[in-house]
Amino acid sequence: MRLEQLRERLGAAGARPCHERHVLRAWSRALPLDSGPQRAEAYLPLRLRGDLAAIAAELAGLARLRSTHPGADGSSRLLVELADRQAVECVLLPGDGLCVSTQVGCAVGCVFCMTGQGGLARQLGSAEIVAQVALARSLRAVRKVVFMGMGEPAHNLDAVVEAIELLAAEGDIGHKNLVFSTVGDRRVFERLPRGSVKPALALSLHSTFAERRAKLLPRAPRIDPAELVDEGERYARATRYPIQYQWTLLDGVNDGDDEIDGIVRLLAGKYAVMNLIPYNAVPGLPFARPPVERLLTMARELNARGVLAKLRNSAGQDVEGGCGQLRARTITLAAVHA
Repeated sequence: MRLEQLRERLGAAGARPCHERHVLRAWSRALPLDSGPQRAEAYLPLRLRGDLAAIAAELAGLARLRSTHPGADGSSRLLVELADRQAVECVLLPGDGLCVSTQVGCAVGCVFCMTGQGGLARQLGSAEIVAQVALARSLRAVRKVVFMGMGEPAHNLDAVVEAIELLAAEGDIGHKNLVFSTVGDRRVFERLPRGSVKPALALSLHSTFAERRAKLLPRAPRIDPAELVDEGERYARATRYPIQYQWTLLDGVNDGDDEIDGIVRLLAGKYAVMNLIPYNAVPGLPFARPPVERLLTMARELNARGVLAKLRNSAGQDVEGGCGQLRARTITLAAVHA
């Protein structure tokens, strides 16, 4: 479902724009739809009040919790069932963050990612994206939303931007706490600067060498890493938020001295943070995370050479935390029992 369809549903129940905002605000914050400083009888139209229970049930059906998988690090991976019984994943991150999905599956085909192995099943509607936030907020406080779950947000740009705008306007989430993650797509750099909400931006880099990056991200747009960084720097300076560069560390693949030199060449002096993320092992894929000492050495050397680098814990490593693993296991079990 798209947010526009939801607004039409509310309009058919007699809601004016102010009433729509009231309901959308309550929903995105996981509050009762008739909650607010005034009694519903004094504010909401009679017909809308009569439909609220049915509307609440429809909204709850957009994203239902199928299973919860807590991690030892304070994260919790959620397997979420959509109205058509497709499933996506989101992750309650340590603290008050939430990672949401934007597609069922993904078309980029990153060779180290479980989601990428199955291809794209369908897009999520903007309301389905917001519904993940509402569901998570029914479990705990959420003050930051990162669009880094299943899917490539740039491939569902309209829906993701609509969700971002609603979460900023009605969901009480600051612009810099909405993080749009992408492998790099020129449409993103054209669209986001023109929006009413300018989210923080995370760029999945993974290599500074175009040929190596193309092998890791076989269906990502062919943008040279240097051009990608230049585009990111323009957005960072315009929004005054540093770009978060994502780098999944793969043992013997992109953890060498050549990549350290490449990162320094591209990012030294830039308004940027390099997030070094040790790989979450995926059964059946020929990749592993580098040894701990190598991880620490890379972070230390990059910081010493003028690149702000942070070694990030990959949330949910002990609960099949790699993107798409829970969904893949569910599909496999369903096939076995069919």
